[in-house]
Amino acid sequence: MERLQKILAQAGVASRRKCEELILAGKVEVNGEVVTTLGTKADPNTDIIKVSGRPISGENKVYIMFNKPKGVITSASDPKGRKIVTDYMKGIKERVYPIGRLDYDTEGLLLLTNDGEFANLLTHPKHHVPKTYLATVKGIPHGTALDKLKAGIKLEDGMTAPAEVEYKDIDEDSKESVISITIHEGRNRQVRRMFEAISHPVIRLKRISFGDILLQNLKRGSYRHLTKDEINGLKQLAMAGLAKGNNTRRDT
Repeated sequence: MERLQKILAQAGVASRRKCEELILAGKVEVNGEVVTTLGTKADPNTDIIKVSGRPISGENKVYIMFNKPKGVITSASDPKGRKIVTDYMKGIKERVYPIGRLDYDTEGLLLLTNDGEFANLLTHPKHHVPKTYLATVKGIPHGTALDKLKAGIKLEDGMTAPAEVEYKDIDEDSKESVISITIHEGRNRQVRRMFEAISHPVIRLKRISFGDILLQNLKRGSYRHLTKDEINGLKQLAMAGLAKGNNTRRDT
């Protein structure tokens, strides 16, 4: 017997958090009865489980990296009819969904999967999986400003964790700078808000790595499957981050 939200996530319905929302919304049935209580357990081998009237079934696990263009929604659907990331998943039969988000105006590396446990492993804050961005910002930040980002800066939703920050390019004519920043969290519009907090708003933002996975020369709007080594590497990195976080808490 497993918790219902875990069964749904493992079947590729959505992330575990989204599966919890589906249960609370009355979209899930077990043996013909609607279930709205989180924590309800079921047997995926014997119980008939349906989501929005459709029975779930085990799917092959799929792990994809995608170079998201600017102006694309990181979502499985959009009521406004805008282009979404799954529009680019031609040839993928499984129902995949994004791991985390990239803003509408942000481009670069995005991971998608139908493995809810894998998605939760990479997005949970306690696992500290690093993500690196190239941010083109207005002006040329002084080193003291970047030091604030390195140490952690106060936003409206609290202090950020320390970030790794370095100059990549400076254009004195246009008064713009390209800064590499690595964060270990996934708050909404976090990188943009961090640079706004030091008065150097972001003009362009591109994610170039997620853990050990590098965007490299993958064309904009294209995707590829992750290798087994890449998948295992991400899992190991997430677990190492969890262990490091636990050790830090014990030391303090």
